[in-house]
Amino acid sequence: MMKAKELRDLYLKFFTSKGHAIIPSASLIPSNDASVLFNTAGMQPLVPYLSGTSHPLGMRLVNVQKCLRTVDFENIGDNTHHTFFQMLGNWSLGDYFKKEAIMWSFEFLTGKEWLHIPLKMLAFTVYEGDKNVSRDEESYAMWRSLGVAEKRIAFLGKDNFWIAGDTGPCGPSSEMFYWKGEGDAPEKFDAQDTRWVEIWNDVFMCYNKLADGSVVALTRKNVDTGMGLERTLALLNGKKSAYETDLFSGLIFKIEELSGKKYAQYLREMRIIADHIRAAVFVLGDENAVLPSNVDRGYILRRLIRRMIRYGKMVGISGLFLREVAQVVICDYGEMYPELEMNKIQILDELHKEEEKFEKTLENGLREFEKMVVLGAISGVNAFLLFQSYGFPLEMTEELAQEKGISVDVKEFLAEYEKHKELSRVGAEKKFKGGLADTSEVVVRMHTATHLLNEALRRVISKDIHQRGSNITPERLRFDFSFERKLTADEVKRVENEVNRVIGLDLGVVRTEMAKADAEKLGAQAEFGVKYPDRVSVYVVGDYSKEFCGGPHVEHTGQIGTFKILKEEACAAGVRRIKAVVE
Repeated sequence: MMKAKELRDLYLKFFTSKGHAIIPSASLIPSNDASVLFNTAGMQPLVPYLSGTSHPLGMRLVNVQKCLRTVDFENIGDNTHHTFFQMLGNWSLGDYFKKEAIMWSFEFLTGKEWLHIPLKMLAFTVYEGDKNVSRDEESYAMWRSLGVAEKRIAFLGKDNFWIAGDTGPCGPSSEMFYWKGEGDAPEKFDAQDTRWVEIWNDVFMCYNKLADGSVVALTRKNVDTGMGLERTLALLNGKKSAYETDLFSGLIFKIEELSGKKYAQYLREMRIIADHIRAAVFVLGDENAVLPSNVDRGYILRRLIRRMIRYGKMVGISGLFLREVAQVVICDYGEMYPELEMNKIQILDELHKEEEKFEKTLENGLREFEKMVVLGAISGVNAFLLFQSYGFPLEMTEELAQEKGISVDVKEFLAEYEKHKELSRVGAEKKFKGGLADTSEVVVRMHTATHLLNEALRRVISKDIHQRGSNITPERLRFDFSFERKLTADEVKRVENEVNRVIGLDLGVVRTEMAKADAEKLGAQAEFGVKYPDRVSVYVVGDYSKEFCGGPHVEHTGQIGTFKILKEEACAAGVRRIKAVVE
């Protein structure tokens, strides 16, 4: 049986043999991408490089990227969906294109030294074309030249044109499918037959989609590929899902031990617990750790934790149990992701605190819910009562109601929610739609302003301040930094004035590449906890600031405009947040 580590190592070994440099997994928390709360695809951290910035390690890259998706909660527990997952990815940044990408995908899948999948188990798709982009005859011809039968290749439409959002870098894709049905695969490939499962996707990113729906050619052609480790591992081992592989076997065994029940009897419930604890541990153990709260990422984390506590009760686990299952995740994944071991105490402590808090109200809340059931529906007022008094996320109330065959008045709940100035669930959901970072002029100006703000805070307030994250939209910039107390009004004004002073100097902004060790010696600032490769790009603003960054930025500070701080507030223990605009 193939182990997860074996698959990861094979993938990295193969692509390094093809001249690719291994880059570390980025944080789960995206930088300068307002469209998502977490990195949901392997390519997201590489957006600046796919958009034209050169990468310090060259034009061929490979890695295993941590990802987390939050829109499939109702599907968790089936054979294919996971909240946290790992993407095996390789990229060409203006180097090789369709021929090499397809040839190497085929070699890795079928080669005796690699996965050694029989060709009879595989099928392929290519783009059929539309009014903007021609039919992908080149990819079709390439698969045929490798010995793929004509009947095993299908031309498809929008499913084979990849774009992360509504606009931005995009292109036709070619997907690879694996036969998981009983017996031999049919001679002709049918993309609608669910027994064919996609395992790999080569995206030929050669266009840029504009707001009017048209596409224009990129100045350079990129390749962006992705293979889900969980799904591929399950297929290679002949398993129905990754829950039956070594990625989850230790967790499932521990849940069986704690509950006294068998996995086969409580398959969905135990899968949900295993999935959610894995995701929660990775969020809490991330280089830019998120803590449970009622807003944004913290809300997702709290929802994961409280949902698995409820399912723990359903399978008969008594008492507090999250720390025990979390330690299995840390043990199983610690070698590949050392940040989990480094942050072990915080992970276990935060899980314990959240579990203790919810344990006290869960049973009372469930009793209150049962009283509401007899009314035949859950009003928005009652749903808000469950949220406010018993800590039930709206989604949990909806799930409970669905199990009883009754409805929840979500609209009324949101009205109550807004009335009490809590998180707007609708606002959070808008952030889950996915998409590339905005690289409009105003966003680029604000991005450079964050560099100045970072240095201004260090010069005006404390040299011990370090960046803990940033998020930039066309409307505002948000900058998180390590500091233990609230800034005074005078301090905020002094920081604002310092940024505007540097803008007024109209200093040049220059990008250089160098070894990470040299950048550190130079005094370049790095975002706290972020992993950087051995060679990095550094943006230097005159003689004022030096910072690890992938860009993009303005050419000189005078292009930024006037910087104005809107708010300074707490966002986590020991972390402050500034919201600002440029005018």
